[in-house]
Amino acid sequence: MWNKLLILGIGLAVLTSCGAKRQVATQSNGGVSVPSSPNNIADFLINNLDFHTFSGRAKAKVELGKDNQDVTMHVRIKRDQAIWISLTATFLNVEGARVLITPDSIKILNKLHGEYTAKPFNYIHQYTGKGVNFRVLQDLLIANVSSDLLRTDQMTVAQATDDVQLVGVKDDLSFQYSLNGKYRPKVIRITPTGSSQSLEAFYSSFNDVTGYNFPQNQNIKLNADKMQINALLNYNKIEFNQELEMPFTVPSRYKVIN
Repeated sequence: MWNKLLILGIGLAVLTSCGAKRQVATQSNGGVSVPSSPNNIADFLINNLDFHTFSGRAKAKVELGKDNQDVTMHVRIKRDQAIWISLTATFLNVEGARVLITPDSIKILNKLHGEYTAKPFNYIHQYTGKGVNFRVLQDLLIANVSSDLLRTDQMTVAQATDDVQLVGVKDDLSFQYSLNGKYRPKVIRITPTGSSQSLEAFYSSFNDVTGYNFPQNQNIKLNADKMQINALLNYNKIEFNQELEMPFTVPSRYKVIN
C-alpha cells in the first residue's frame, strides 16, 4: 500500500490575494465575449490566481486500484520553482512519504521503509504524456487554466450563460477546460492523444481565502496503463504568499532505489 502511496504523491502532483487576478479579455453584459480569433490567448478572460506561494492541508480519501486509504496531505508550492507533498496515513498518524518536484526532477522519500528515489522530471510522462510540464502540474493543483496549453492553433471555444469550454490539442495532449460563472475551472481533462490514459480534476466549494477564489473540494482521477487513482480532497487549511519551508533531507542510512 505504501509503495502505491508514493506513486500517489506523483499522481496528485500530476493531477494541482496579494496579486491581482489576471483578466485578458473584454467582458460584455457580465459574460466573456467569444473571441474572433480563438488561437489568441489574449482574447480570453482567464480568472487565474496570481500567487507567490501556496500551502494547504487536506483530508483525502484515496482509491488506488482495489486499495482504499484515508490520508492527510500537505501541499506546498513555490511558484515555478518547486512542489512539495507530504503524505500521512490516518491509521498510522506518522508521515509515510515526501515528494519534491522541481522543473528538472522528482525526488521521493519512503520514510516508512527508509528508501530514497530520484528521477528526472520526464519520469512522470509514462503516466501523463509528454506535454505535461512543471507549470501544467502546478496549475492543476492550484486550479488555474494553463497558459502553456492554450498557446496552440488547435483550439475551439464554446460559451453558454454560465459556462465556457476551452478545448484543444497541444504537444500531443488533448485538453478541455470547463469554466464556471466566475471563469474559474470547474473541470479539467487532459489526455495524451492516441492513448487510453486520462487525467481529470473536478473542483467545487469555491471559497474566498484572503482574496483568492480557491476550490476546497477537489476530485482528482488518474487512469494510466498500470495505475488508477481516485482521490477526494477536502482542504481544511489554505494559505497564500507566506514564507515556506520545504524540508527534504535524505538520511545517510536510507537505501537509494533506482
